[in-house]
This record gives sequence, structure tokens and C-alpha cells, in this order.
Amino acid sequence: MSSMKTSNDSLLKAALKDAFFSALLTLVLTSLILGVKIVDINTGLKLEPRFWLAGLAVALVFVGRFALHMFWWSRKPRQTAEKKPARSLFPKIPNFGKYAAPVLVFAAIALPFMPFSDRYIIDLFILILTYVMLGWGLNIVVGYAGLLDLGYVAFYAVGAYSFALLATYFDLTFWECLPLAGLLAATWGVILGFPVLRLRGDYLAIVTLAFGEIIRIVLLNWYSFTGGPDGISGIPRPSFFGLEFKRFGEGTFAQFFGLEFSSIHRIIFLYYVILTLALITAAVTIRLRNLPIGRAWEALREDQIACSSLGINTTTTKLTAFAMGAMFGGFAGSFFAARQGFISPESFTFIESAIILAIVVLGGMGSQIGIVIASVALIGGFEVFREFEQYRMLIFGGAMVVIMVWRPRGLITTRHPSVRLHPPDGPKAATARETAS
Repeated sequence: MSSMKTSNDSLLKAALKDAFFSALLTLVLTSLILGVKIVDINTGLKLEPRFWLAGLAVALVFVGRFALHMFWWSRKPRQTAEKKPARSLFPKIPNFGKYAAPVLVFAAIALPFMPFSDRYIIDLFILILTYVMLGWGLNIVVGYAGLLDLGYVAFYAVGAYSFALLATYFDLTFWECLPLAGLLAATWGVILGFPVLRLRGDYLAIVTLAFGEIIRIVLLNWYSFTGGPDGISGIPRPSFFGLEFKRFGEGTFAQFFGLEFSSIHRIIFLYYVILTLALITAAVTIRLRNLPIGRAWEALREDQIACSSLGINTTTTKLTAFAMGAMFGGFAGSFFAARQGFISPESFTFIESAIILAIVVLGGMGSQIGIVIASVALIGGFEVFREFEQYRMLIFGGAMVVIMVWRPRGLITTRHPSVRLHPPDGPKAATARETAS
């Protein structure tokens, strides 16, 4: 009886200690974010105190941590030495990706014709598909090859500025500039890959982060070539086989098809352009994963030393990963410039790299479907919480912390092997053994 009382006392002390320090950390973090508010008045700016809001956050954290210690963590059985296999977000659905992919593709194709679809919805999904494409491109570098890249936005910027400059100075169309933008971005991917061949982990992340900032600063200061902070405006829009989406003039889209002019036609066309580019990206990356180069990327991710000992050229493997990922980033950047009609260095800051990397990590590194789900959740979540203004990033960060605590390996953790090795007695016997077990 005394031992049980001692155990309860120690549990209570541990819970109070953890709750106190968690509340203290919350007070430090929220005292300036929630405790004060900048108010614009006629004579200038004024700080309006709102300490009750910070106090409420501290109280909620204290009570929550104390309740978790007393009623949740204390009742969980201790983990044994044998680790349980990682569970997927959809454990009861076999081959989830196999069935989900056709459904998602069909839903994406039919989206503009849904009853609830309007210009805002289509614009939002154009943005989501752009980040899906960027996530799939970065997934080659981070998810397949295991190379932590924090400067992926640099290739996004190279693709956007390549199209803008080629279209402005040489009067090239979007379809002519698209492969050139991808080629130029892939070239810069190889240029980045050479100096970092011997780096890995945190050192690789620091170098790629610096590369992204170098590209942004060059675009910001090379005024005579890139326009500097003023950016590049008047970027031509993509056309439908030479048919412009204009209200007046000869050879317009509406006139050719006998339709009444509507600005939604151009939005729907841009939606299908990015959808096509994203599907091509998915098809190419899935195909590459099943080829020898894809298996070399995965071997490099698992163990670089063992990969080298097997005779795989790690130099070529790293460079191809950087080049392929950068190429798809360049394609997405070219589309971004065509859609916006204006670009500036402010569109390619580090936060863009952080969002793309968050999409890959939260979705599950190496998972195509997971990246789609994470893109819808993150990019769509920004729009859902847009009305909250100051608290949007706070809610966004808190949601990311909750997801990573709940699913530390991402929303979808299972990855189908690119190669299955069957025992000598054949695949049927192996299937029978798996069924029996």
C-alpha cells in the first residue's frame, strides 16, 4: 500500500514539474505574440496589452500537460524491446495508393465542372497542384535519395526567371520556354551537386540553404538583368494552340469555339496545364523509382558506405537526383511565372523551401499519395485560416507539431518496394506463407 502511495506521489510530482516547465515555456513564447497587439491610431502605433490571452494559453498548456501525465501516459503500457512495425494512416486498406490514385485523378479532372467550383476554388487548386508538383520534385532528392535540401526554392526561381526573361527578350511562347526552363534548372542542380558531393546531413542542409539565398540575392541585386526588387512584369500568358484568352481581337479562344467571352476560361485552361504537368511529374518519378537509377537513390538513402561498396557510383547518383528534382522545380517555376504574369525575388524566399519540405516530410518521405494529402492540408489550411490573420501561422505551426507527434514518419509511412526478392521455391509459396502467418 505504501509503495502504491509512493508511486502516485512520484507520478504527481513528475506531472506537476512537466506541466510547470511547459507552461513557463509557453509564457516565454506567447508573451509577445499573444500578450500585446500593435494598434494603428491617428498619431502612430500603440501597443495594446492582452495579457489575459497569454495567461489563457499558459493555463491551457499547464492543464493539458498535467492531464496527459496523470490520465494518459501513466496508463500506457511500457514499450518492450521489440519495436512494432510502423503503421500507415490507412492500415485496413490494402494497396491504398493503387486504389486512391485513379480516384484522385478522376476527381481532379472533373473538378472545374463540379457544382461548387467557382473561380476561387479553381485558383486554390491551381496553387495546390503547383505545390504537389514541387513536392514530387523535392521527393526525388529528399525522399528517394535521402539528401536534405533546404534550397529547393532556388530551382523554382531559376525556372520562373528563365521563362520570364526568354519570353520578354526573345518573344518565345510558354511551350517553347518550358523545356528550356527545366533544362536550365537541371543545370543549376548539377552545379549545386558538385560542391556538396562529400557532404551529408546537417552540413548538406546548410550548404543548400546558402545556395537558395545566393540565388535570391543575385536576383535582387542584378537590376539590369532581372529587374531587381521591381521584378519582371508583362510576362505573356500561355495560349491554347495559339488561341489567346482575350475579350477582343482576332483568333481568340472564345471566337474560335463560338463561346461568349469569360475570364474563367483562362483559369480552367491553367488548371489543366498544371494538372497535366503534375501527372507527368508523378508518372516520371514512379517510373524512375523502378529503374536502376531509382534503386540506386534508395540504396544511397539507406547507407552511402554500403552503396559505394556495392559498386554504385555515388557521384553520378547524387548528381542525377539533384538534376531531376531541379528540373521539375524549374517546370513548376515556369508555370508560376506564366500564371502570375509578374515575378519578383520576394516570391522565392526560404519560407517557400520550408513549406515544400514540410509537405514532403508530413506526407511521408517517398510517398506520392502522402504528398498530395499534405499539400491539400497545408496549402488549403492556409486559406481556411486566412481570416485569423495574426494567429494563422501559430495555428499552422501547432498543427504541424501535433501531426509530427502523432505520425513521426508522415501521414503515409508504408512504401511498396521497387524490387521484390522471392525465395527459391517461387512467389506463390511466399504468398502462401504470408497468408498463413
